[in-house]
Amino acid sequence: MHRPMEGVRVLEVAQFTFVPAAGAVLADWGADIIKIEHAERGDAQRGLIRVLGLDALGKGGSFFPIMEGPNRGKRSVGLALENPAARPVLERLVRESDVFLTNFLPGARARLGIEVEDIRAINPDIVYVRGSGFGQRGDEADKGGYDSTAFWARGGSAAGVTPPDSESMMRMPSGAYGDSIGGMTIAGGIAAALYSRKATGEPSVVDVSLLGVGAWATQFSVNMALAMGGPLPRMGHPKHGSVANPLIGPYRTADGRWLELAMLQPGRYWPEFCTVAGREDLIADERFDGVENIMRNAAEASEIVAGIIAGRDHAEWVELLKGTDGQWALVQEPWEVGQDPSLRANGLIAPLADADGVQRELVANPVQFDETPAELRRAPQFAEHTDEVLRELGWSDDELIRLKVEGAIT
Repeated sequence: MHRPMEGVRVLEVAQFTFVPAAGAVLADWGADIIKIEHAERGDAQRGLIRVLGLDALGKGGSFFPIMEGPNRGKRSVGLALENPAARPVLERLVRESDVFLTNFLPGARARLGIEVEDIRAINPDIVYVRGSGFGQRGDEADKGGYDSTAFWARGGSAAGVTPPDSESMMRMPSGAYGDSIGGMTIAGGIAAALYSRKATGEPSVVDVSLLGVGAWATQFSVNMALAMGGPLPRMGHPKHGSVANPLIGPYRTADGRWLELAMLQPGRYWPEFCTVAGREDLIADERFDGVENIMRNAAEASEIVAGIIAGRDHAEWVELLKGTDGQWALVQEPWEVGQDPSLRANGLIAPLADADGVQRELVANPVQFDETPAELRRAPQFAEHTDEVLRELGWSDDELIRLKVEGAIT
């Protein structure tokens, strides 16, 4: 199996999902990720027992999905960064690493002595990577942010999906939604920085903010607003279809499920849809015989399509539309996504064994090399690898005992 990051060591001083998710992607790609956790509390995310009203422990045991996703494949070291006795350990780890990855705020980085200049003084060649809510410059540089605030609310997505007349704002469709997208973005930035270092000999400082990722995700609308010189008009969507195409948009099936149609050329796909729907009479109907008439009478055609789709349940439509040329999809719930045949055929739902030896599955990162699925390894237990990593770096058992007595490591 080709693991393009094999031989790269990343020192991760981060918690929650946004930045750790980048480490998980790099671990999937073969990097050795040393995750530094608070010597007493560990990653604060370990304390999130309930998320979105659900028990984050799933079915129990050691498998903790909220930690497994952004932390699989890493090694955990419990290190008291605030304790001077831990400094020699940190410095040794920095010297032996290619990348320093953090989401600590500037004040915390300065207090702990892990700012760019501190880390570069130890290892001048290290790639220094910061994930933030709002960027490293400006009045909000020291302001914390989560994906619900910096990515979803500030980045334009919330406004984009909330109808103008809605009494409540639409929420993110999944926990850690912006965090996961942002983590993938950071991983790409790290890969580019490592390539640049190899090509030029110069290390980079890499910055990715949740706000920047959010604006990138909504760039089409933001760019349109910038071009128009002001806010875009708030337009509602037709109940069915689009203004000029009845074969675009969501339609509800007889059993209450949704189909999303995206047949962008109505003249091309109208005959095919009418045929599989058993309504060949609509092909020659003078209201819809040709692309101009379909577009002119799109509202009427959309009502007809809505009635047709509402006449069968989703399973029937999946069978009827299978193999057609037009683009469509069943709107899937998370369980169905996990069972999606194309995801599974491509190894994007991947197996791994948890700390109890139980076989589990996680979503793999979407990048593959040489058509080979990633081989996932479980997330570490808190401070599971402290002794192992420090022994690799030359500490003796007696020295490890001393560091533990001094409260430097766990």
